[in-house]
Amino acid sequence: MTAPHRPAAPDPHDFLALDSTLAEEERDIRDTVRDYATRELLPHVAEWFEAGTLPDPRGLAKAFGDLGVFGMHLEGYGCAGASAVAYGLACRELEAVDSGLRSFVSVQGSLAMAAIHKFGSEEQKTAWLPRMAAGEAIGCFGLTEPDSGSDPGSMRTRARRDGADWVLDGTKMWITNGSVADVAVVWAATDDGIRGFLVPTDTPGFQANTIHRKLSLRASITSELVLEGVRLPGDALLPGSAGLGSPLSCLNEARYGIVWGVVGAARACYAAALEYAATREQFGGPIAGFQLTQRKLAEMVLDVNQAGLTALRIGRLKDAGACHHNHVSLGKFGNVAAAQRVARAARSLHGANGITLEYPVMRHMVNLETVATYEGTEEIHALSIGQAVTGVSAFR
Repeated sequence: MTAPHRPAAPDPHDFLALDSTLAEEERDIRDTVRDYATRELLPHVAEWFEAGTLPDPRGLAKAFGDLGVFGMHLEGYGCAGASAVAYGLACRELEAVDSGLRSFVSVQGSLAMAAIHKFGSEEQKTAWLPRMAAGEAIGCFGLTEPDSGSDPGSMRTRARRDGADWVLDGTKMWITNGSVADVAVVWAATDDGIRGFLVPTDTPGFQANTIHRKLSLRASITSELVLEGVRLPGDALLPGSAGLGSPLSCLNEARYGIVWGVVGAARACYAAALEYAATREQFGGPIAGFQLTQRKLAEMVLDVNQAGLTALRIGRLKDAGACHHNHVSLGKFGNVAAAQRVARAARSLHGANGITLEYPVMRHMVNLETVATYEGTEEIHALSIGQAVTGVSAFR
């Protein structure tokens, strides 16, 4: 009688063996982005975070372009046309280093490029998308305003006709990449509803002011956009844009990247905690042997793997054309909360060391405070899920 087969013990860093379900191309993309991020970004990100900036955003954009991650889920115009899961994996590996780096890629590809790809004319697509995919041009996405965050339909930015031209006036706030962008996708109210416009940032009347003194997402450039009498030709309008649904559909693409990205942040915090617990000794032994430490690690590995399962399932739905925006809301709502729990527990396990930049946990912890807010707050996503399960809207 043959001995019964004994399954291999779980890998502490991939407890449910989720990566074994990936296709070869997906694994290749994962490895390529992980190798680059670990080699070129991770050694410097704590310094960038402490300095509160990205020292060479154009160099970073060119490197990301060479890596092929800008707009990698889009088709044509120099974009890779990769699967949703492959794009998610790239977001996961970038955010395992820092949320600000994933935001750089998300804003370029899932917001600015996606808006042009979805709603732009052929001339607009040809003019901008290949350069943006290559990292030769940087874009930003101007929707949020100082008094219009969760309710973008109340925006005050206006675009009015003046002969054949458009004239834009208004202010946008919390705009990633705004101060280094070559083109801004600006959403404005018109007599025909909310429309999108391509605004080259060297247009007279356009000004981008970098926001300083941030305590979160510091390795990222965040800006205020001010438009005062910005005159644009008629063909600056994104002709396919129509109503608030247009920018919200772009936000859904960026939210999808967050669903995956925060798994990377959680994984990094868990891995740091696991290593620290094995090497930190108190009371005559490693703290990994203490019951309370093991409870914390068990809860961390549970959150990391459940969030990974959620991201993978939503990615597979997206690739099958079956992903509703409520699926993405569920993913962002659940996965961000899970990542926050992991980061807080990892910070606690590190003790006083956890508040320094020698370890990644507090950097991730404060970054996740921003991630929980942008692309829809947790309250907005809770209401989105609530509406989906009850059939009743609580937004008004």
